[in-house]
Amino acid sequence: MIVLAMDSSTSACSAALWADGTVLARRLSPMARGQSEALLPMVAEVMAEAGLSFADLGLLAVTVGPGAFTGLRIGLAAARGLALATGLPLVGVTTTEAVAAGVPETERQGRAVLVAIESRRDEKWLQLFDSALVPLSEIRALCPEQAAQLATDAVVAGDAAPVILSFLPGAVAASSSGFADAALVAALAAGRWNRGDSLPPEPLYLRDADVTLPGRPATGGPE
Repeated sequence: MIVLAMDSSTSACSAALWADGTVLARRLSPMARGQSEALLPMVAEVMAEAGLSFADLGLLAVTVGPGAFTGLRIGLAAARGLALATGLPLVGVTTTEAVAAGVPETERQGRAVLVAIESRRDEKWLQLFDSALVPLSEIRALCPEQAAQLATDAVVAGDAAPVILSFLPGAVAASSSGFADAALVAALAAGRWNRGDSLPPEPLYLRDADVTLPGRPATGGPE
């Protein structure tokens, strides 16, 4: 199955084509703004590079958050539009699991992975995973000085990692980019689709009192 995945939820924009463990084509550019102009041209570029049409695809995937409000809307709108136009199924992937998947296995050995996503507010979005990338916590909105509530000696990844690391002297920085690479989003989406536990392509907006993983009851409404 060939998967086209997109991400514009953090400080980057990316699109990728993936099939059975192989990345067929990929684009990723760091950017705090401008994803609305960049995302669909990236999609066109990866399709052209791979020599594929939408009729060749089996699945679409997109990050659903947490992340920047505008970036999430851009990615979801593009993905939903393509799903509507092509009739392809669309799977959501959380930004935190995509960022965690980018941490090399050698850096995860013996350590938990703490993903820190920039919210552009005082709180950052954090989620803790074990070394096999199984979630150990829900996604939480915490101030950087509260990060020790989740972990003190983890490997930290994400675009808010530099801020979080300054409050965790026992932690180390991941060597990965910290972005939700669309190639990893595609692989995660394919796994979810095959297991039958796909997330809906709906934005995951979080507030401190409302944080929950998709599929679990929340304590309040979205932002």
